[in-house]
Amino acid sequence: MRKIAVGLLGLGNVGAGVVKLLEDNAEAIGHRLGGASIDLRRVVVRELKKPRLVDIDPALLTTDPSKVISDPEIKIVIELVGGETEARRFVLEAIAAGKHVVTANKALLATHGDELFAAAAKRGVDLYYEASVGGGVPIIRALREGLASDRIDELIGIVNGTSNFLLTAMTEEGRPFDEVLKEAQAKGYAEADPSLDVDGVDAAHKLCVLVPLCFGTSIKLEDVLVDGLRHLTPTDLHFSDRFGYVIKSLVIAKDHGDSLEARVHPTMIPKRFLLASVSGVYNAIYVSSYALGHSLYYGRGAGMMPTAVAVISDLIEVSRNLLGSASGGAPLRLQAPALKRSSKRIRQAGELLSRYYLRFSVDDRPGVLGQLARVLGEQAISISEVVQERHAEGRPASVIMTTHVAKEQDMQAALALINALPVSAEPARLIRIYE
Repeated sequence: MRKIAVGLLGLGNVGAGVVKLLEDNAEAIGHRLGGASIDLRRVVVRELKKPRLVDIDPALLTTDPSKVISDPEIKIVIELVGGETEARRFVLEAIAAGKHVVTANKALLATHGDELFAAAAKRGVDLYYEASVGGGVPIIRALREGLASDRIDELIGIVNGTSNFLLTAMTEEGRPFDEVLKEAQAKGYAEADPSLDVDGVDAAHKLCVLVPLCFGTSIKLEDVLVDGLRHLTPTDLHFSDRFGYVIKSLVIAKDHGDSLEARVHPTMIPKRFLLASVSGVYNAIYVSSYALGHSLYYGRGAGMMPTAVAVISDLIEVSRNLLGSASGGAPLRLQAPALKRSSKRIRQAGELLSRYYLRFSVDDRPGVLGQLARVLGEQAISISEVVQERHAEGRPASVIMTTHVAKEQDMQAALALINALPVSAEPARLIRIYE
């Protein structure tokens, strides 16, 4: 029986899932490899003596990455250390040593993807990354292979389970963000520092991975409009429901022919839209393409086992390539979605078009609504619906509006002017609407 030697960098949550899945599903994996087997030779950890999430032979453990990267028998390196600087060095060293790489590191790919893919192509090795987006949802493979013959026009998705869990709880229970976040942290659904998740950065990294696969154009984090959840209140979710919408934190990428748009933000979507029913920690990506039309990819987007499933699927694919080469077949080199920017321009945030939900807290006196409407009209923003709610004596009134399609730069200019009005009691709130 042929054995394919593998080295693992990192034995955290996902790394433990990989070890467990390799052991529990060894027989099934062997069948998929035509009788060959995966041989986990070495696992790099930061500390040798600490509790592990999985039982593992201590003889496999080392704190020295070179024991994996420089081992001539190890053919595939799995990078699960996370972060950018250290991971980038490990991956580049592994590629230079002629090893194939499997990674789940979306931040690394979003920041250094072009460099890594170019290095892999030059060295003639594979770089696979299914687990970097959507956990166990096979969206990378679907875009890279299943839709390879089609032209993708738009991608919209829920790709951060923490944000979706928080919004689901806020929607169903009517509780404020801070309260729901504390509960999510206590249950392990949110990190002690949740900034990457709730501020939209994690989702933006994943969008930077998806855009080259969809449109063949590299994109950087600074190209993406990013907005988080912290400003959302139960009032906003109440009015979203009243207007017939659900609020979800979405990644949105769209091809306009001569340019692309890419954004991440809380979004009001119609209740009839398929993504509106995706709840809890689940992920879903909705793709619109020329030939196939609409398709949806749904499943658990994070966690030990779902992410490990994606890592092992890549490991099997690379192993098949190795076995095919050994038997005279040609390896499948599909790792590089784009090695340089195409001619398509990335639209700036101010150019983006959307409908908007607006909530103003203003003095409760005659003429205020007229002032708001005047400023919006002067910035070419047309109002669709208006609701005004009076509160207890002496408290500001709430004015809630939805608009027709407007340009982002016009909306931001209008809000700056409205916030400066003497009648404004607090900064206006904005949520973008997707139809």
